[in-house]
Amino acid sequence: MGTMGLALPWETRISTVARQREPRVEPSEDRTNRSHESAGPSISPAIASEDAELAARCLAGDLSGYERLYALQGARMKNVARNLLGTASDAEDAVQETFLKVQRSITSFRGQSSFVTWAYRILINTCYDVRRSRMRKKEVSSEPNENEESARPEPRAPGAHPSLRMALKSALAGLTKHQRDVFLLYEVEGFHHAEIASMLEITETASKNTLFQAKKNLRQVLEPPRSPSAAGAR
Repeated sequence: MGTMGLALPWETRISTVARQREPRVEPSEDRTNRSHESAGPSISPAIASEDAELAARCLAGDLSGYERLYALQGARMKNVARNLLGTASDAEDAVQETFLKVQRSITSFRGQSSFVTWAYRILINTCYDVRRSRMRKKEVSSEPNENEESARPEPRAPGAHPSLRMALKSALAGLTKHQRDVFLLYEVEGFHHAEIASMLEITETASKNTLFQAKKNLRQVLEPPRSPSAAGAR
């Protein structure tokens, strides 16, 4: 997929990896303080009610339901798609295609997950279709062009050095696609493991294990080598 032009200031989340070692955390314990995700994310009654209302309006063919869904989730969907695909133009296309698919397949929604999560699953599968199409066409480069970058400047982490930013992007590009997707959905977009599991059609345990491995691989790339004196002092 190449080096991605991330749409959010994710550097602030992992830039400290290059300066200090995180304590080792087993996959089953990773981020357990985050709403006790093994039992599913904590959703307020207001959000659950809004989700149910959106689903009901869309199932009834009410176009205002889709308009509301876009108003609430459109910008975030574009961020997710851009992070997965690398360019703003592909992200726009993927989101448009996603809403067409949501409308065409709305009758298949069974309420086994939230309506919004179901829509994101369609978005992610749409992004995967774009990836496969690129591979078939042997498209090597997925870098945003200068016009795209100038139209939508990428936020910078406060005080982030350009060389650190390059190192972080390079490290992310070195992850497997699956590791990178889980890392981006969890650390950049803020989804819970239960939501990621539903979107990627995997188990929560698989999501946690994949995130753990992604972080481990990032630490190996980003941590500075230990000096002989530091090693001898232990």
